[in-house]
Amino acid sequence: MERFDAVVIGAGSVGLPTALALAQAGLRTAVVDAAPSLGQGAHKAAIGGVRATHGDPAKMRVGRESLDVFRTWHERYGDDIEWVTSGYAFVAYREREATMLQRLVATQRSAGLDVAWLDGDAVHARVPALARDGLLGAASSPGDGHCSTLLAGQAMAAAARRAGASFRFGERVSGLLVEGDAVVGVRTDRGAYASPVVINAAGAGAAALARQVGDTLEIVSELHEAGITEAVAPFLGPLVVDIRPGPGSANVYCYQTSRGQVIFCLTPEPAILGDDLVETSAFLPQVARRLVTLIPRLQHVRVRRTWRGVYPMTPDASPLVGWSSRVEGLLHAAGMCGQGFMLGPGVGTLIARMLRRELSDDDHDTLAAWTPERAFEGREALR
Repeated sequence: MERFDAVVIGAGSVGLPTALALAQAGLRTAVVDAAPSLGQGAHKAAIGGVRATHGDPAKMRVGRESLDVFRTWHERYGDDIEWVTSGYAFVAYREREATMLQRLVATQRSAGLDVAWLDGDAVHARVPALARDGLLGAASSPGDGHCSTLLAGQAMAAAARRAGASFRFGERVSGLLVEGDAVVGVRTDRGAYASPVVINAAGAGAAALARQVGDTLEIVSELHEAGITEAVAPFLGPLVVDIRPGPGSANVYCYQTSRGQVIFCLTPEPAILGDDLVETSAFLPQVARRLVTLIPRLQHVRVRRTWRGVYPMTPDASPLVGWSSRVEGLLHAAGMCGQGFMLGPGVGTLIARMLRRELSDDDHDTLAAWTPERAFEGREALR
């Protein structure tokens, strides 16, 4: 068997930046994925928004670290991942959302985030395309942004390879190799790899992998749909999120790419569970009604395509990151709740610090909040 310091299962939004961080830390790293190429799971369905402005303090910390990676990628590595520091605008058209967002802004500012509450006139001046009637204000975070998930994934894989990571595509993990109470590697349908550390970054398949050693990961697969329009002249500015509930949806959000297309999505309410990735005929009429109400000029923009992806959700809408309680050396990094792309680089560097035993007090707080063994209480506000 080939021997590695760490084997990462899954070459997606978490596995790719984790492989990069581990290889840069000097660890001989292999990434194993059943798909023929990288990012073929939830990663390619992600829309590309990146923010540090969360409701969970652990997400704020990890999100800020991820944001720094994306924002400086071109400067550090030379790849154009179409990063745009557009900011986010969580808009409020009802007092209920305005009150919640203002409270959250105070919490985020106390955590050191660059975020402010803008009144309706200020928001409309910044984003004139928004419907003005009833607009009370928005939580504005100008340092957040977006990029191409596909370009970013390719860039991370290339950087990881340059740092020494090895990728094994088209290999399905058939089992974890365990001796006594410790993991010693993984077996695939093509062979086996020895390693004292195995990182479960298998996305929607992470819970099934964990069950092989008796671990329980509280993850269910929620189905979400998204779409993209034709390219039009720039008009939108920040990534806009309307957290008002609507018929069959908990929110709606959209942004304009650097190439001019508008990417849009909503959160179904009630949740739609399963693994059927065929897009539906119901999504586009549903999301279009919400978007045209929010941004009237979108009624004239043509939609190019829609798609469907999986959000591996936890009961409290926060990730599961931590060592297995049953076998030494197995590290779970899963249940990203549809935010794996924006949290992935921060999670990867956190895992590298775990393996190098260089954890800070903040890291310990994050891991305590995200332990798979926690009692799930409450639900993160901005999921």
